[in-house]
Amino acid sequence: MEKLYFIPGSQDLYGEECLQQVAADCAEMVAFLNEKLGDTITIELLPTVETSKNCVEDMKKVMTDDDCVGVITWMHTFSPAKMWIKGLQLLNKPLLHLHTQANEKLPYDEIDMDFMNLNQAAHGDREYGFILAKLNIPHEVVAGFYKHDNVVAKIRQFAQVAKAIGLSKRVRIATFGNNMRDVAVTDGNRLECEIKYGWEVKYWGIGLIAKIAAETTEEEVDAKMAEYNEKYTMATDNIDAVREQARYEVAFEKFIAKNEVTCFTDTFQDLFGLNQLPGIAAQNLMAKGIGFGPEGDYKISALSTVLMKMAEGRDGATGFIEDYTYDLTEGQELELASHMLEVPASFAANKPEIQVHPLGIGGKADPARLVFDGVTGDGIQVTLIDLGDHFRIICADIELVAQPKPMPKLPVARIMYRHKPNFAIGTAAWCYAGGAHHSVVSTALNRSDIEMFARLTGTELITIGDDTTEADLRKFYM
Repeated sequence: MEKLYFIPGSQDLYGEECLQQVAADCAEMVAFLNEKLGDTITIELLPTVETSKNCVEDMKKVMTDDDCVGVITWMHTFSPAKMWIKGLQLLNKPLLHLHTQANEKLPYDEIDMDFMNLNQAAHGDREYGFILAKLNIPHEVVAGFYKHDNVVAKIRQFAQVAKAIGLSKRVRIATFGNNMRDVAVTDGNRLECEIKYGWEVKYWGIGLIAKIAAETTEEEVDAKMAEYNEKYTMATDNIDAVREQARYEVAFEKFIAKNEVTCFTDTFQDLFGLNQLPGIAAQNLMAKGIGFGPEGDYKISALSTVLMKMAEGRDGATGFIEDYTYDLTEGQELELASHMLEVPASFAANKPEIQVHPLGIGGKADPARLVFDGVTGDGIQVTLIDLGDHFRIICADIELVAQPKPMPKLPVARIMYRHKPNFAIGTAAWCYAGGAHHSVVSTALNRSDIEMFARLTGTELITIGDDTTEADLRKFYM
């Protein structure tokens, strides 16, 4: 399991007895946090920073441990911050500054200077906070008694975001075909993506998947079909078309395993060697945590991978979606979001059906796909755009709702949602901010998760929700 290192701060001026108490208090704190957070992260205590040398040694340990996704720091006593400079300059993993105390309440009848010298996080953490600001190190601050539920919840959230950032640095995107011709927002600077987020964007021809699929055995296809029959309702007589998708998924799985890929893209403008656009194949892989971006959208492919990792262990669905069309009934405006085929099965409110229908685009055979209505509940819609000189994340609060009426002639998976604070402001703000038509929707994550991710990665963030006003719209293009 991934881990966070816990690094306390003190100094050698208070004597050995004080330092022993610091170590004991920190060990107790780490034991408590492991008990509360053990299902999410492991926390390991490192030696107390008493000198610059100690700090450098601790941070070298952090940086060379592949299982470590971040650090928690806390100044038990006053820890002069110059001793932290060289160590912090080595750090490029997420940092949580825990502003807490070993004791919850003051011992008013017994407090003396020894107690004050030992328990002075209010002093030490402010000194430490200054050096983080001086060094301009992205970090998260959580303030409060470490045993309180709200503090534990915030540390858990940091752990989930840190794990996602850790995965982000290992993201490897297979782009089968290039960006869809003439589409702007899905394009961008792939080199900058790797520099900024660690996302390796690699190109392979889709013909390679066609070759692997052609070499797939009937036994492998049979096994995939058994999986489909267990998870989904077979609502088509065109079994050959479904087997074709099963063959594609087996091929993608082999390719992903061999090339250590975490996510992929394709485009219906480049399907050389394939008889269908991958439908079930992409939908089923996304439900297993493999990121996907259609039309060559490598940014949304990687973002979906990262946010699915962030949502691990939480209830709800997370995955790719595309803005499609509206119901503009006054006062009841809704959006119908979908895609040609590739909506993740994790969004299904009912048992998905496997259906085969013409696609009407791409010039290939009728593809098999999963058809279902989407889940409901509060959620967020997140996208990432490349503005040339910087990246921007846009996060909008939405409410996923049940479709008002059946859609018997629309054979795709779909979700519907209501924009906040309302349609006019919510969609206008998205457009002003440059929001893409591809995004990641999640009912597991919330705005504060994305705000933390943006802070820790140094990414510009625009949020849209109930607190967005008409006046805010002007800010997006001033």
